[in-house]
Amino acid sequence: MNQEKFISVFDMFKIGVGPSSSHTLGPWKAALQCISELLEQQKLEAVDSLQIKLYGSLAKTGRGHGSDIALLMGLCGEDPVTTDTSLLLQKVDAIKSKGELVLSSQHSISFVYERDFIFLKNESLPYHPNALQIIFHFSDQTSSTNTYYSIGGGFIEKELSDFTNTTKENTTKENESTINGKSNGKSIEKLNTSNSQNHPQVDLPFEYRTTEELLHGCMKSGLPIHEIVLENELMFHTADHINQQVDAIWKVMLDCMYKGCHTPGELPGGLKVQRRAYELNNTLLNNQTASNLNEWLVLIEKGGHDFKYILDWVSCFALAVNEENASFGRVVTAPTNGAAGVIPAVLLYANLFCDKKDPSHIRQFLYTASAVGMLFKNGATISAAMGGCQAEIGVSSAMAAAGLAELLGGSQRQTLMAAEIAMEHHLGLTCDPVGGLVQIPCIERNTMGAIKAITAAQLALQSKPDFALVSLDKVIQTMWNTALDMNAKYKETADGGLATQISIALAEC
Repeated sequence: MNQEKFISVFDMFKIGVGPSSSHTLGPWKAALQCISELLEQQKLEAVDSLQIKLYGSLAKTGRGHGSDIALLMGLCGEDPVTTDTSLLLQKVDAIKSKGELVLSSQHSISFVYERDFIFLKNESLPYHPNALQIIFHFSDQTSSTNTYYSIGGGFIEKELSDFTNTTKENTTKENESTINGKSNGKSIEKLNTSNSQNHPQVDLPFEYRTTEELLHGCMKSGLPIHEIVLENELMFHTADHINQQVDAIWKVMLDCMYKGCHTPGELPGGLKVQRRAYELNNTLLNNQTASNLNEWLVLIEKGGHDFKYILDWVSCFALAVNEENASFGRVVTAPTNGAAGVIPAVLLYANLFCDKKDPSHIRQFLYTASAVGMLFKNGATISAAMGGCQAEIGVSSAMAAAGLAELLGGSQRQTLMAAEIAMEHHLGLTCDPVGGLVQIPCIERNTMGAIKAITAAQLALQSKPDFALVSLDKVIQTMWNTALDMNAKYKETADGGLATQISIALAEC
């Protein structure tokens, strides 16, 4: 496998802050990267001022997705994995009111939000719709422009030479060159933005970029998909380290579901969307209360295995995660923030209602899910700004379906068939966030993605893949072709679909 194409489990599942992996976590990582480079070059203290420019989708929905908050926090040196999410808005308000930005928490410069934060809604850069520039001005009268692309799932890429041209948006295939990693001849650097260490150059035991290559590795070795993934990970980390990191990811997912189910109120942003997981949780538990996560899980299990009861809980789990995500809570990209509720909901369903409680079960599910996410990341996109919501909810549903199918005893072909079924019925799904907020229809879409994943897994387990006419590779290619054909207004711009049908006078967009 080409080393730059290796995608770790910890690249697919990143711990971060909502509401968007491409519009929040990606820009946050870009800002941290800039600060890191300034420190390495010993130029931080020489910064006199800076400007931030957002282009395309980042500009159009950046405020609603918290891109401005993320960039300011990154420039201050805050870590999205550990920062106190309850203080984010307070810290940004302080920056605005004082007109001061403290880079890396050590070097203070003047910063006027209305002047130095520029949203270029009618301009885009050729490589990707999610483009941003951080321009530093130094005391010696020089300046540097850092151009980044947030390409989905918290992944970022940096341009090694500055763009001098911008283009007007609204061409149907404006980003077709991205599939080849080109940017009008510019050189792009793929940055490792995961929680794992940088990957050394090694030969992987199993090289795959397509479903057929993955299946070949499975057939040749006799290993299930999750063990193929684990064998590759073991080239970079010890088994104990991998287990600890995967367990930590699941803990964040669990905590997010628990918190979302126990937090009432209204979501931020001005649409006055009411949280629903809190009331649904109380209804399903008949107002029984739990003092901690484990007690809550026990209460859920005691409620039985009635179909409607299980269905409601799967929806509740997904709602809880994405209500937390919309509230700038801590979530795990799976593979994105906007689709962060699907995989936790399906995995907790397996845990509570399919008796898959052992830590090894959790790891198996996440390894298998990550393998499918890698296929979509390499073969198409996981960016809604590139492919619409099929690239987020569709991919997360396919990942969850595969994880569940293998966990319930599916063969390698049945597992990949489950992923194919889930994505096949998300093809063409647009991204049309009302008010540029990850709330309507995004939160409910996570419940739909979770239920489709469970259905897809069950269908695959009752099917014979040898008779299937549509392969996962074909669906991935179809998804990419659909993304290229999709009108730009349906790609996370809030310019089409539901976003134009609902009044957004109250939204902060």
